Amino acid sequence: MAADAGSTRLPESRLRRLLVGPALPSRAFGKTLLSKRLALPIFASDALSSVAYATEAALVVLVTASLTARSAVFPIAIAVALLLCVVAVSYQQIVRAYSTSGGAYVVARDNLGDFAGLLAASALLVDYVLTVAVSVSAGVLAITSAATSLAPAKVALAVGFVALLTLINLRGVRESGIAFAVPAYTFIAAMALTIVTGLTSCALSGCPHAEVLHPVPPGAGALTVFVVLKAFSSGGSALTGIEAIANGVNAFQRPQPRNAAQTLGILAAIAVALFLGVSYLAVHMKAAPSESVSVVSQIARAVFPSDSWSGFLFYLVQGATFAILILAANASYQGFPRLLATLAHDRFAPRQLRHLGHRLAYSNGILILALLAVALIVGFAADVNALIHLYVVGVFTAFTLSQAGMVRYWRRHRDGRWRARATVNLAGATLTGMVAVIVILTKFTEGAWAVMVAIPIIILALYGVHRHYLRAGGRLRAALDAVRASAPASNEVVLYLERLDDATRYAAWYARSISNGRYHPVAIPDEKHPLDFAERWRELSGDSPDIEAFESPGSRTEAIYEYTLRFPRGDSDFVTVVVPEQFTRPSLLSEFTHGTELALKVRLLDERGVAIADATRLSAATSNSADLPKRLVCRVLVSDVHAASVRALLYAQLLGIDDTRAVFFAFDEERANAMRRAWHRAGLDTRLEIIDAPSRDLGEELLGYLRERTSDPETAVAVVMHELRIHGLPRVLHSRAALYIKRLLLFEPRVILTSVPYRLE
Repeated sequence: MAADAGSTRLPESRLRRLLVGPALPSRAFGKTLLSKRLALPIFASDALSSVAYATEAALVVLVTASLTARSAVFPIAIAVALLLCVVAVSYQQIVRAYSTSGGAYVVARDNLGDFAGLLAASALLVDYVLTVAVSVSAGVLAITSAATSLAPAKVALAVGFVALLTLINLRGVRESGIAFAVPAYTFIAAMALTIVTGLTSCALSGCPHAEVLHPVPPGAGALTVFVVLKAFSSGGSALTGIEAIANGVNAFQRPQPRNAAQTLGILAAIAVALFLGVSYLAVHMKAAPSESVSVVSQIARAVFPSDSWSGFLFYLVQGATFAILILAANASYQGFPRLLATLAHDRFAPRQLRHLGHRLAYSNGILILALLAVALIVGFAADVNALIHLYVVGVFTAFTLSQAGMVRYWRRHRDGRWRARATVNLAGATLTGMVAVIVILTKFTEGAWAVMVAIPIIILALYGVHRHYLRAGGRLRAALDAVRASAPASNEVVLYLERLDDATRYAAWYARSISNGRYHPVAIPDEKHPLDFAERWRELSGDSPDIEAFESPGSRTEAIYEYTLRFPRGDSDFVTVVVPEQFTRPSLLSEFTHGTELALKVRLLDERGVAIADATRLSAATSNSADLPKRLVCRVLVSDVHAASVRALLYAQLLGIDDTRAVFFAFDEERANAMRRAWHRAGLDTRLEIIDAPSRDLGEELLGYLRERTSDPETAVAVVMHELRIHGLPRVLHSRAALYIKRLLLFEPRVILTSVPYRLE
């Protein structure tokens, strides 16, 4: 039987509201979806920013071979532009065929198998992190080149920009689009104006000559095939970011595939036009790589000379270029978290990465990206030249795998013009595969080797995560029938006594309520705690059993632990240890300095069949400081239907509390329906309440729900939750919700939290 209920929302944290804005409910997800006008600046910034350095990257290779070879940059740019068009058309087919986010990973895994999918995912993850590090470092270099006094602070500046980008993206996809729209469109307009003005000048009066300050020393060699291939691979950086839209299809307004494909077409057209325009002007204006100024700035200064009325437009171009370089990282802030969320959905990444944050953004993935990018920036001292060699390998690997996967897709489905579509994808896979090989061969010793090492390590990690989840899920499912078949047997209640105060009186009331008056008050005498309060115990607890004194040569914690071992425990037998704790103020520090209670609770967590009940009071330590509740209800927190949660339900049934229900907090309607179906299939007798939690904040929703019950001063709530116990490194793959709930409810009045550990070997 299931019942749906609402919940009382608590006031939001003022700091969180100030930094990332008010919480958005899950039902508002549709309102956060992006129009094509907003999606373009979000997903196009990386691809557009490559216009600022792709031509120069190819020129550096050509000029260091021979000064006369620089004229070859325009034919190379045409080849790169054709490749970009092929890849763009191929990715348009991908977003139409696969409407979910994930891009190369989803396509490769679905058509070529797990390994190909994980190879594509790992390559993209590396490329996304490098995009942030390279783009931000390049943007900071533009600043420090103009203001040399800031050069010593370039690492701090880069870290600061990463923090700013992170904060903007934590505020949500739509807000980041609004924040980045103006700089992105300004860059497009500024570059278009520069190219059109430059081409007009070339047509009317001849191309002006660019002034090259501190040129890179030219080589005296010949233009060999190897040099051309290396220049082509460097110019191939113009393709970076073209895949971002395919990795974020679900961020678009509906119909998502059509809008994503159209936006990708617009992006490709703009990128090709700007890239070819810059490359043409670079050749005809005699621009060349410089150690102090960029090729784009040389072109802009030649087109808008300082002694003309249009001189101010040079600064507009420079400012827009700086902005787009910084914002190029934003495409990674959209693709990286979404790719991780898709991996998490398939159990190849920690499940926590699936959770939508406060503002309906994948906050955990955003923070991980920021931390990794900062690590690279600090590790390489924000040196663009050191980071750039790690670039491009990952993206061309992903291009190749995704397009090869689409060839298989069309051969499997054979619908419509599948032969023509498969031919486009085959051509794209062949070309990008060749470029990937060229990049690896030409840049291996310059840093690409690090990427070649990192990708296999990531793949192994993803496989390890997947293997753990399969084993853990399989064991929890397999043990479910055994847990359900074990009939409720017994529950012995032990009350730990260290001092006599209001919390002890409260705990005695709870122990008596769940044991029909038969429980074991236990005290451990020692020099600091002599057993001299038997008379006061009878006054405090009323008609309760006498104190049992139990001595042990070990610590008080070990003594209670040994005492619990006296009771037999089968699969359905429990020993509930009730731990009273008296606090004068709600401070977590008090928990660590209070006494042996925390050590006792931690020690008992791994003991089979032990449930730990924490009875806390916030009041003065006097026996009559508060009236005891007259009514006790029980709520069992469930997150799924498996052995651990069902065992907690069986335990709750042993407590003999009339009003006992299971509670599930549903962050969206999909999860609510899935839980209803699972509960029905399991045939569980306990009533299930499904609580709508649109804010996806378990703490706020849980407290609101419990405070509705405890608003009656005569009612206390026994909260029972299962707690998976996993040791070693795999514990990071599981939610820390149990620890969070313990901290949350530690000082909550008239709430007694009982943890039912379930050890997963």
